[in-house]
Amino acid sequence: MKAQQPRTIIEGYTQGTTYRVIYFGNETRVPKKKIDSVLAVIDTSMSLYIPNSLISVFNQPATSTIEMDEHLANVINRAFYFYQLSDKKFDITVKPLVTLWGFSAENIRQFPSQKTVDSVLAFIGMDKLEIEGNILKKKQAKVSIDLDGIAQGYSVDVLANLMDECGVDNYLVEIGGEIRTKGGKEDNQAFQVGIERPYADSDEGFILNLKNCAVTTSGNYRKTFDFEGKKIHHHIDPFSGYPLQNNVASVTVVAENAMDADAYDNVFMALSPEEGVALADSLEGIELYVIYKEEDGFKELFSRGFKKYLK
Repeated sequence: MKAQQPRTIIEGYTQGTTYRVIYFGNETRVPKKKIDSVLAVIDTSMSLYIPNSLISVFNQPATSTIEMDEHLANVINRAFYFYQLSDKKFDITVKPLVTLWGFSAENIRQFPSQKTVDSVLAFIGMDKLEIEGNILKKKQAKVSIDLDGIAQGYSVDVLANLMDECGVDNYLVEIGGEIRTKGGKEDNQAFQVGIERPYADSDEGFILNLKNCAVTTSGNYRKTFDFEGKKIHHHIDPFSGYPLQNNVASVTVVAENAMDADAYDNVFMALSPEEGVALADSLEGIELYVIYKEEDGFKELFSRGFKKYLK
């Protein structure tokens, strides 16, 4: 009988949520303080809750340019790729709109008027940003950025890279539900990850078998309420200035790395279910599961290769 590999679990807090690292084998040890140190460096780059982080300094109206560190540069450059891929639906300059609708550290007492939304739209659009080498510039003082749609997945990838550097061959890294895996568990079994299905009368879900890939889920069915006939949730349409108005309830994305999965799930939330699946089917290494709502209840769609991950 083959002996099981020793399992190590490291848990902690970061970016307003929890993290968990699970790895197998007894050849190496990854200290928790090393993981926390890496995450702290990322926070000093991209946390909106740290006043002197690079992103917070850039978002100040008095700042027109900033020198990016490696983390910020990696994320900003990749964000431009998704901005173009999504026909500008993925847009990191939605920060003023996120704040306007109350989805930030600042609470609001009433929802914005159309006039207020229109005035903020003047500062939205990644065409108002420029990159020259390691310098990030904004063309208008009131432009500000929010990397929540991509930075958490990137952080997962950074921890995965740390595990690789430490010689760990079998691991699962998770931050706030965003996951990346390498290798497998005992006896080379795949890691198993549960995916919710929002059916009111059922707790039924999926189990995904994951090896050497990442998975993220984004949804609004738990945090949506109505305001003047519109759904209000944290996914903001950069064109209308309002929270997205479509029938997509949740998307789950499997990709090679967590940063791309994280960004793609925001892109797919902005598309119709059919558009999302068509886009996923056109992309190599991207698989998609969409839950959407119709009058007679929730429905689901899959990209061509998604079901191969189902247990």
